[in-house]
Amino acid sequence: MALLSFTDVSLAYGLNPLLSKVSFQLDRGERVCLIGRNGTGKSSLFRVLTGEQPADEGELWFAPGLKVGQLPQELPEAGDALVYDVVAAGLAGVGDLLAEYHHLISGEMDDAAMLRLEKVQAQLEAKDGWRLDQLVETTLTRLGLPADKTMAELSGGWRRRVLLAQALVAEPDVLLLDEPTNHLDIHTIAWLEQVLLDFRGAVLFITHDRQFLQALATRIMELDRGQLIDWQGDYVSFLAHKEQQLAAEATANALFDKKLAQEEVWIRQGIKARRTRNEGRVRALKAMREERAQRIERQGKASFQMETAQSSGKQVIEVKDISFAWPDQVPLIRDFSTVVMRGDRIGLIGNNGSGKSTLLKLLLGQLEPTSGSVKHGTKLEVAYFDQLRGQLEPEKSVIDNISEGRDFIEINGERRHVISYLGDFLFSPERTRTPVKALSGGERARLLLARLFSKPANLLVLDEPTNDLDVETLELLEEVLAGFDGTVLLVSHDRAFLDNVVTSTLVFEGHGRVREYVGGFADWLRQGGNIELLAERMTLDKTTEPAAEPAPAVVASSAPVPAAPKAKLSYKLQRELDALPALLEKLEGELEALQAQLNDPNFYSRPHEETALVLEQVAAKQGELDQAMERWAELEDM
Repeated sequence: MALLSFTDVSLAYGLNPLLSKVSFQLDRGERVCLIGRNGTGKSSLFRVLTGEQPADEGELWFAPGLKVGQLPQELPEAGDALVYDVVAAGLAGVGDLLAEYHHLISGEMDDAAMLRLEKVQAQLEAKDGWRLDQLVETTLTRLGLPADKTMAELSGGWRRRVLLAQALVAEPDVLLLDEPTNHLDIHTIAWLEQVLLDFRGAVLFITHDRQFLQALATRIMELDRGQLIDWQGDYVSFLAHKEQQLAAEATANALFDKKLAQEEVWIRQGIKARRTRNEGRVRALKAMREERAQRIERQGKASFQMETAQSSGKQVIEVKDISFAWPDQVPLIRDFSTVVMRGDRIGLIGNNGSGKSTLLKLLLGQLEPTSGSVKHGTKLEVAYFDQLRGQLEPEKSVIDNISEGRDFIEINGERRHVISYLGDFLFSPERTRTPVKALSGGERARLLLARLFSKPANLLVLDEPTNDLDVETLELLEEVLAGFDGTVLLVSHDRAFLDNVVTSTLVFEGHGRVREYVGGFADWLRQGGNIELLAERMTLDKTTEPAAEPAPAVVASSAPVPAAPKAKLSYKLQRELDALPALLEKLEGELEALQAQLNDPNFYSRPHEETALVLEQVAAKQGELDQAMERWAELEDM
């Protein structure tokens, strides 16, 4: 059943056509992904669909009574509005009444309030408000949202959930999602995938998360140079189709250009050799010239390289038994140890607020651990990509953020003009004069990469670099990082990006426990990883980092308090405790032997059945070791 359709819809800004006679139809039950390079007009198409932007020409049709819910790309403001009020606002005409009713019943009840409450109740009854109130409560419960918290108390990921609840509560027929995975952690992305798979209406979404796209899309539409390419199928099959299409287009263009060049030679020779010419051929040449002038070339790809510093020492960072906790909070990290070697590419996996950025700061020496030690190797030169883009100065232009007063910069011994260098990151000469505050999210991400890669570094720290980058730029970044000679520390929720870049992962598994695994995200899952381990702790107060840690309180005591004597273990339990050290040593030895196989450079070139068996053995042994350690701690405390 058709829910909406576009027929020959066009939209242009100046001479730049975003939509050129675009036509498509959206049916109930479809999950359609709209893809394309940054700036091709995907969000503009959404604005045309919602009526925020009128089309220049064409016809839009909507099914009678169609309800459209929308999740915008930008995060909502972290203001003082209650979560309940924000979600209820999705019910046009009733949401304000429901919010007022809840404020009245939770506040002081004087005569004026009672009178107003009666009026609000009467209005709600007339508008089926009680059923809608129950719908809001059900949606809040299903999405795990706290109705009485303010938006300012929530992290970015939780605010995004609130916006999704606002869109769902209206029971829409069509759900529009613009970059829904931005600011979401891996556990929440997996949860969102399930919510959308269960959604009964139609979904039209924009995303650059390739694994999310592959899991959800039943149909793909690519917006390219104003044209819409419609493909019934998943992302993998679309890529094969797209490659064939681009090859055919390149061949056709080459033949056309060759023919045009031949005709241009003919007409010049004809002027010299003959007074009269074939007028039909001349008209055909004019038509070919016009056709060539109207051809819109495919947007160029970003093409960048890194300024590499001299090699660091072989051992980059040594971490011994570090723990860290903010004052009056549970520890984010407990007894973590690792050694980072030159050339390692390490990914950090965990939910929002689990401590990934904190661990980066501990590794870089920007924070001191509560206990334990962090030792840096020699000749370290660090480049840091900030997920909040805080290193960019919004009032300054693009070129001023890069040049720092210089006209030329040097990249690996090659002297480049700043404008030419920015061209590698898809900034036109005109765009380089634009203030940073006027850039899109994707342009800011590319600018920060340009700034980062212009400085010599042998330790690259990337905190959420994939937000807002289109797929082609992501793939280029993957190639650059794979060829980087230095060390990479990477925080990302893009599962495909992690799999394609990192050689090992540090996983935040809850209760301050951080474990290291060989390989990327998929490898972690194969070694017994579970996404549910990443489930966010329900401490919805916004995480803040205090400027200074208060000194510990001094407790006066006249005499030491003796520890309570431990109860004597039974004979059977004492025998079990005595045997555990030997068992632990045996399990650790077996695990070490298996890990040695994993560390063999040729391990992953073996047959899949053989590697899968070893990975299963590692997961099983690790589970036995964890169980034995817990039992030993339990018996020791008795």
